[in-house]
Amino acid sequence: MSIPNSVKVKAQAASNPNAFILLIRQLRPHQWTKNLLVFAALLFSFQKVDYVVGSQALLAFLLFCLVSGCVYILNDFIDIKNDRSHPEKRLRPMASGALNPFLALTFGIVLLSVSLFVAFSASILLGWVLLIYFLLNCAYSLKLKHIVILDVMVISAGFVLRAIGGGLAIGTPLTPWFLLCTMLLALFLAISKRRHELHLLQSQKGMHRKVLENYSPELLNQLNTIVTTATIISYSLFTFTSGRTVQLMWTIPFVIFGIFRYLYLITMSDKGGSPEKVLLEDKPILLTVLLYVITVAGILYFFE
Repeated sequence: MSIPNSVKVKAQAASNPNAFILLIRQLRPHQWTKNLLVFAALLFSFQKVDYVVGSQALLAFLLFCLVSGCVYILNDFIDIKNDRSHPEKRLRPMASGALNPFLALTFGIVLLSVSLFVAFSASILLGWVLLIYFLLNCAYSLKLKHIVILDVMVISAGFVLRAIGGGLAIGTPLTPWFLLCTMLLALFLAISKRRHELHLLQSQKGMHRKVLENYSPELLNQLNTIVTTATIISYSLFTFTSGRTVQLMWTIPFVIFGIFRYLYLITMSDKGGSPEKVLLEDKPILLTVLLYVITVAGILYFFE
C-alpha cells in the first residue's frame, strides 16, 4: 500500500530538525531587499510619519516579503530540474535535494493564505495588490518567463506593484512619473540579469532558461541603452513635475551615478545576476543609495 504524500511530508518534518531552517532559506530572505521599494511612498511623505503610518508601511513590507517568498517556493518547485543544471541555483534547498518539494509547497500554501488574510484585513486595496502580485508571478513562473521581452516586463511590473502597495498601505498614492521611473529602473535590472545569465551559461543557456535562446548580448545592450536613457530623463522630469519642491533636482546625480556604476559592474565585472547582492556588497552603490535617501529626506524637510 502506498503512503500518501501528506503523510510523507509530515514524517520528514518530524524527522528533520533542520526542516524549518531550510523552509526559511527557501523563502530567500537575502532577496527581500527588493521589497524595500515598499517604503518609497514613506520616504516622500515622511513629514506625516508617525507610529501608525510607520507600522502600516512595515506591515506592507513584511507581507510582500512573505508573498514573494511563496512565489520563490512555487518557482523553485516548477524549475527544480532546470535549477540542478545551474552553477548557483543547484545549491537551493529543493534543487539540492535537502528539502522535500511537497513540504515546501504545503508550507507556501499555508503562508500565502495567512498573508493574504492579514492583507485584506488591513486594507482591501493592499490585499488586491498582493493577490495580483502573486497571480502575476504565478503566470510568470508557468508561462510568461518563456516569452522574450515580456519576461522582463513582467518582472518590472512586480516592482511597480510593490511601490503601489506601499503607497496604498499609508494612504499616499505615488505620482505617475515616479511609477514610470520605478518601471524603467526595474526593466534595467531585469535586462542586466538576463545579460548576466547569458554570459554565465553561454552554450547551455537554453537548458536552464529557454527564453535566453531568443536573446543576444547585442540586443540586451541596446535595450539597456534605451532603458537607462529613459530612466534618467523620467526621473529628472519627476523632480520638476511631481508637485514637490524643485530642489529634488539635486538628487539626479545620485541616480545617474548609481545607474552608471551598475552598468560598469555588469560589463566590466560580470555582475548583475543578483541585484540584491550587488546592493549589499558593492560599497559605492550602497553609499549612493544611503546618500540619496538622506538627501531626499533633507530636501523635503527643509524646503517643504
